[in-house]
Formats: sequence, C-alpha cells, structure tokens
Amino acid sequence: MSFGGRPRLRALVLAAGRGERLRPLTDRIPKPLLPVAGEPIAGFSLRRLAAAGCEAAALNLHHLPEQIRTHFGDVYANLPLAYSRETELQGTLGALYPLRSFLAESDVVLLLNGDSLCRWPLGALVRRHRRSGADATLLLHSELDPERFGGGVGVDGDGFVQSFRRARAGQGEVARRVFAGAHALSPALLERVPEGPGDIIAGLYEPLLAAGGRIASLSTSRRWHDLGTPRRYLDGVLDAIAGPFGRRAVAPGALIDPGARVQGSVVETGAVVERGASVVDSVLLPGASVAAGARLARVVLGQGAAVAPGTALENVLATRGSSREDPLVLTPLGDR
Repeated sequence: MSFGGRPRLRALVLAAGRGERLRPLTDRIPKPLLPVAGEPIAGFSLRRLAAAGCEAAALNLHHLPEQIRTHFGDVYANLPLAYSRETELQGTLGALYPLRSFLAESDVVLLLNGDSLCRWPLGALVRRHRRSGADATLLLHSELDPERFGGGVGVDGDGFVQSFRRARAGQGEVARRVFAGAHALSPALLERVPEGPGDIIAGLYEPLLAAGGRIASLSTSRRWHDLGTPRRYLDGVLDAIAGPFGRRAVAPGALIDPGARVQGSVVETGAVVERGASVVDSVLLPGASVAAGARLARVVLGQGAAVAPGTALENVLATRGSSREDPLVLTPLGDR
C-alpha cells in the first residue's frame, strides 16, 4: 500500500468527549476547540499530522459537534478531514469501529487524544512502529511521574509494553512510563475492534498482550499536557507561551489599554483589558473582558465572561453566568 517506501498514514483524532471536568467552560465550547494562543487544541494535532505526511484524518464527534465541523471544515492545514458522528459516546475503542474502512486504507493508523497538547514526534513514532514489527506502538513520556497518571504503563528493557495497570504488573517490567496520548496501529488490528462502546486498553491492548501480541513504545521528553481540567488547561497554555510564543500572546482583534498590565498571559481574539486592570499568568478566551482596576492572577476567563471594575480573582475558572444577578460562575482550579 505504500508508495516509494513511504508509508501511507491515516489518523483519528479523538474529539467526542463532553469535557466534564472542564465544565462549565465546555458547556458553550467543545474541548477540542479551546484555544491555545489562537489555535484550537485539536488544530495543533491536525497540523502535526499534516507535517508528518498523513494523507487524511478523521475526528469523532458527539458534544457540540457542529461547532467542531464548522471550524475545521473539510480540509485543515492542507489535511483532508472526515467526521464520525456518535449519537452515544463510544469510547477510545468504539470510536474506531465506524471508521474501519477509512483507516484501513493505510499502512499505519495514528490515533491521537484530542485534548492533549504536544509537539508530537509522529515521524519517529511511525518509524519505531514499523521497525519493531509490533501490533501497536505507544508514545510514552520519560520524565513525568506515573503515580500522577494512574500508575502508568510498564515496559521492559527494550521498550515493549508488559502491563497497563500496576496491579497486573508484567514479568520483565523494568520501568513505568506515562502514556502521552498517541498510538500507532497496524491496520490488521482493526479486525479485532468490536462494534459498540469500549475502552482501548481493556478491550484491545490487554487481550492482545494475553494472546502473545506485541506492543512497542517510543519514549519522549517533549512537553506534553493533558488539558482535561481547568488547572491543566491553564498550565498547558502558559507553558506553550513560555516556549514558542514568548511570555505574552495577544491575538489579533484583542484590545489591551496601554495603561493595563498583562504579563505571562494569553489574550484571545475579541477580549478586552481596560486601563488600570492587571492580568497575570491567566488566559482570556474570545470575547472576555476585564474592567478597569480588576486584578486577575492564574485565572481562566471564559468566552464572553466579564469581570467587573475592581474585582480580584485568583486561581479560578470564571465563566459567564446566566443572568445579570449572577454575572460570573467561579470554579476553583483545584490541585490537578
């Protein structure tokens, strides 16, 4: 199926989740469209897929599906797109079933978490997968603490996966790593995918290992963020601007008064910061506004939310309320 020795790649970006842990932020905007310095989270993944030579990608949809489809359209970053609408959430395994024919037109299937932010090393992941001869290959992070992510993935000295749960530690396991949101699959695995909702670990990977199959891994130390909670979303965005974007990112169409202080923050399109306001280590989503004299520190200010004059907010997600009497809904960022 490959041409000139280069493998044909097709991909699925998982984008159907409701974003429950990010509510009420995700009541109005689906998680894959949450911006990171002007680019939707899922947009970063689609651009990396295009750069890796992927010929087409699909997104599965459930929560606020038309917003996602309207934003990305039929082609994004020169990458042709297909969509799979789920009337009921199908999970990480069930999402593959309706797309079996689409994905089978490839030599390697890439599967990416739509709420992860990473400069994905997809070329290296594909090379590792093909050279190993494994049924699947997972991207693992070499530096994060597995205990913060459910115990991590157990691997042997050659990087082959031995277990997915500490309680089921495999023989020969020498290290545990954090799964970093990307898989490379051999198309033949699609024949094992059952119809209906399912989890890819319990429904595919663990039975595969039990049957003698092989799952390889590629370790990376690149910055990776699971943006599934308000705190992780804030930390991921601020880490992004500390790297390629500098220490402040102001989108075209945002208005910052010269007398305002904005430091270490992202101000998205249509957001307004008035004179005398202070915004530090925060993210202002499109259409948000910070009135004169208000002070924000480590705040995610939701789409269209307005902070009144003189208000002080710290370590919260602040979203638009439902009435004038309740203009803001404040949700603590929490520990994770």
